[in-house]
Amino acid sequence: MTEILWSLVLLVIGFVLLIKGADFFVEGSSSVAKMLKVPSIIIGLTIVAMGTSLPECAVSITASMTNNNALAVSNAVGSNIFNLMVVCGFCALFNPLAVDKSTLKKEFPFSMICAILLLVCGYIAMELGRVDGLILLVLFVCFLVWMVRSALKARAEASDEEYEVLPVWKCIVFILGGIVAIKFGGDFVVDGASTIAAKMGLSQNLIGLTIVACGTSLPELVTSVVAARKNELDMALGNVIGSNIFNILLVLGVAATISPIVFIMENVIDIAILTGMSLIVWAFAWTKQKLDKKEGIIMLLMYAVYLVYICIR
Repeated sequence: MTEILWSLVLLVIGFVLLIKGADFFVEGSSSVAKMLKVPSIIIGLTIVAMGTSLPECAVSITASMTNNNALAVSNAVGSNIFNLMVVCGFCALFNPLAVDKSTLKKEFPFSMICAILLLVCGYIAMELGRVDGLILLVLFVCFLVWMVRSALKARAEASDEEYEVLPVWKCIVFILGGIVAIKFGGDFVVDGASTIAAKMGLSQNLIGLTIVACGTSLPELVTSVVAARKNELDMALGNVIGSNIFNILLVLGVAATISPIVFIMENVIDIAILTGMSLIVWAFAWTKQKLDKKEGIIMLLMYAVYLVYICIR
């Protein structure tokens, strides 16, 4: 009993470090991006997405290094489903999420291609091996190059609008401090969740899809909701799409390169569900080029049904 309580304390401390670390990282990185006059959608797809995906990255890589690979893949896939259905759905309740046609034609389909690629790689050999991990990392580099080129093009076309930014020294402190907090937060979450799963007889897959996935997705939820309430709708949606791409290409790419990830059929089903949900949200956005309150409620209800399914299967 004492060990479970201590693990719960570790889990809570880990989540606090992850959330605050991501918050500092995003604030510092966003200020740097704004100094360079990069538009909101690019910031959301890259800097903010990378910052809010660092908890998933820390948890999955730590899990891979300690041979808790079931936690690595379920955390990444569970976080993507949470981001898509809960983060987008919750944001749509506050403010209809307008979706740029360019995003619907390029970045959103690319995120679905990443999910399909993961499904194919995992299903064929029921394992995500080192070669698969390297392929994902190469695609991640290509995605970054694409985003950098888009940012440079947007910067060339940008006006001289002034942004409120942090001093350079504070940006550096926030970024470095955020990375340290995220690293240790990831360690605590993996240790705590693994111990609780073992003591309570729960599978690492279930813990990863629920407690860990929701916990590490809190930065995306907080960031996107704040962005939506401030009418920074491009950043809110860009954060979700970018984070989902990062979780598959970077997080699982690095984790699989460190240690091959063995798949179980539940992983394949969850990735197929993620792909199906992505298609539904893309269809919602395509019809009116926005996600409104009604669609947000439907997305949240779909996630609730999914939660019930994974708990009883």
